[in-house]
Amino acid sequence: MEKARRQVKGAAVSRELLPGTSPALLQELHLLTRDGRLNADSLRKLKQVNHLVRLLQPALEDVLGRFGEPVIADCGAGKGYLGFILAELFVEPAGKGTVLSIETRPELTRAAEERAARLGYRRMGFVTGAVETSEVPARLHLVTALHACDTATDDALALAVRHGADHVAVVPCCQAEVARQLEDARAQAPLDALFAHPWHRREFGSHLTNVVRALVLEAHGYRVTVTELAGWEHSLKNELILGKKVRSEGREARARLEALLAATGVRPKLVRALAAAPGSPPSPGAPG
Repeated sequence: MEKARRQVKGAAVSRELLPGTSPALLQELHLLTRDGRLNADSLRKLKQVNHLVRLLQPALEDVLGRFGEPVIADCGAGKGYLGFILAELFVEPAGKGTVLSIETRPELTRAAEERAARLGYRRMGFVTGAVETSEVPARLHLVTALHACDTATDDALALAVRHGADHVAVVPCCQAEVARQLEDARAQAPLDALFAHPWHRREFGSHLTNVVRALVLEAHGYRVTVTELAGWEHSLKNELILGKKVRSEGREARARLEALLAATGVRPKLVRALAAAPGSPPSPGAPG
């Protein structure tokens, strides 16, 4: 395991930056100090974002190459680390497309709008509100969510499916909903032994949540890759779910999902949200 560094300074800082990333942006995001240094926490955050950007590059190049004005929705944008870096490295240089940051906290939205104005970014939009209720364009092309807590990740995935996103990338965080459902679930024996103890219920619930998410995407026609975002020394919430739309639906995945939901007795928010979508086909786990 790489030994954690307390600070990076001088020429070593440039080696941590993606080509094209400006120190001015990172200082605006408070990832670089005023004298151009990276502290340990900033370095950890930057490594995660940079690695995700590298993994997203094929999707960004795809949508920027195929569409006139693609929309990239960054859900639960927070301080905007990911959205601003995507804008700087891809959207602004391309002269096309929009990075749309969706965030519930108005003070963060205001700060992001002011930052974009100072830096001269013209292809960023900002929405204050919950992902599931915010007004967004009818067509989205790439949907991202970095460490959106608990069911906020479900909201981002439901948004991607409903708005026909060609690509989706989420790094889930703090999955608690399914663990609560497992307490009352009537699971098929011997599956109930997997979560009889609270510790196991929390860990199994977290894993089950992301398995369901991947299967839901596959059932809606996405080819899914689940991988590690960064080394464990940087984050314990480390699972990355990538999806690329390749067909209208996946019947085999839908059948597997229905069987899994029946066996475990859970019905996560993502399943419920897509079942309730106006005009949508019946989703797995929907009441018969």
